[in-house]
Amino acid sequence: MLVKTFGAAVTGIDAITITIEVNVTRGIRFFLVGLPDNAVKESQQRIESVFKETGYKWPGKRIVVNMAPADTRKEGSAYDLPIAVGILAADEQIPSSRIGAYMMMGELSLDGSVHPIKGALPIALQAKAEGFKGFIVPQANAREAAVVEGLEVYGVESFSEVVDFLAGRQSLNPEVVDPNAEFLTDQARSEVDFADVKGQDTVKRALEVAAAGGHNVLMVGPPGSGKSMLAKRLPTILPPLSLDEALETTKIHSVAGKLGGHVSLLTRRPFRSPHHSVSDVALVGGGSYPQPGEISLAHNGVLFLDELPEFKRSVLEVMRQPLEDRTISISRARFSVDYPASFMLVASMNPCPCGYYNHPEKKCVCSPGVVQKYLSRISGPLLDRIDLHIEVVPVPFDQLADLHRAEDSNTIRRRVIRAREIQSERFKKIKNVHCNAQMNTRLLSQYATPDESGQAILKNAMEKLDLSARAYDRILKVSRTIADLEGCENIEAHHVAEAVQYRNLDRSSWGG
Repeated sequence: MLVKTFGAAVTGIDAITITIEVNVTRGIRFFLVGLPDNAVKESQQRIESVFKETGYKWPGKRIVVNMAPADTRKEGSAYDLPIAVGILAADEQIPSSRIGAYMMMGELSLDGSVHPIKGALPIALQAKAEGFKGFIVPQANAREAAVVEGLEVYGVESFSEVVDFLAGRQSLNPEVVDPNAEFLTDQARSEVDFADVKGQDTVKRALEVAAAGGHNVLMVGPPGSGKSMLAKRLPTILPPLSLDEALETTKIHSVAGKLGGHVSLLTRRPFRSPHHSVSDVALVGGGSYPQPGEISLAHNGVLFLDELPEFKRSVLEVMRQPLEDRTISISRARFSVDYPASFMLVASMNPCPCGYYNHPEKKCVCSPGVVQKYLSRISGPLLDRIDLHIEVVPVPFDQLADLHRAEDSNTIRRRVIRAREIQSERFKKIKNVHCNAQMNTRLLSQYATPDESGQAILKNAMEKLDLSARAYDRILKVSRTIADLEGCENIEAHHVAEAVQYRNLDRSSWGG
């Protein structure tokens, strides 16, 4: 008898439907075809053990399992469940009338329990798009998949539950999750707050500007000046995720297997902080079986690189294209996958190997030329993609001992949200441009032209401070954001003047 069950394969952050055809006829051999990897081929041994433990009989016949489309590689052990159900139905041990209405995925343990899988959310979205009545998943993935409205999602813990449900001997209650209620759950709650930061008003202002325009930031300062502390608080002033952004972010983490069993939807912007020993593949994604890297896990959030010069040069250089295109394409001989990578890059570094160049009190002990050599570990093209260069100085004792509470994150966040709303309205008809940092040269000439006095200040700064040509566009983008924070339609002189202050590393005198 021929029976069809349905699963899915995840490619990138999307899924495609896999039809699993099972035919049981006379004979004694087991055939599994359709480009399965080793984990899929090993399903026979797991399924045989499950049948024995749950009281079902392994057919002593010729079993052919075809996984279509045959030119798509099937990876992992998540196909155990639909293959096992198909074998039982094809051997007529259970009725097959209800099987075609459900997509199902799950790894089987030898005792019949069902283990969680990766990519439950994109698979659930595909099941809904294909018109399936329901989706049967491990209980640990049920809340994640149940975010998809219009699809019955059943969480199961054992193979027997699935068989009894499909045979009509047992009913299952579908998992119910209200995505709007989940999404609106207090997103602003955080263990860190800008109110905890003593002093550093200039740096906090720069981070507010960065958050308002989606700009990349590099903080340069001596050890203990608060660079990491400030970076970890940046997500608390970013605008809240929209529902579409939350779904897209959750899909990426689902594919990477980073969601816990209790999580149905990510409602906070990601903050990823890989160690400087990270490899190229771990940062941008890839591998023999491609997985999202840190830049994709930071999509719609912040990627923090602490001690930037300590990262391998090759690791930093592979970020150049994703920073520009906001997506990463991973190509292999037989296929390629695209992962989104629209993130804010926040980096920090010491100004020199000893850490005390430009320190107000401690003396730098580095030899002449060492400061420039240390900075040169970061290539010019990468620095070109960082809009704000901020010097962070140590906080004096009187400010550390001050008991006055500084401005909190929620207050700053409200200003950032207002600025982002202005940008959303400005770019609503322009595809793939949502904030000032994403403007190209044409948009800069249209929306970021300073008034006459602003032009004069910019010209003077370029000449007197010996700023590089690459700083010009960045200053205009940041000036536009500063004007948006003030609600000004035009870029004025003081907006340009403030933006110029955030290009310290472009000055030829820096580190000399």
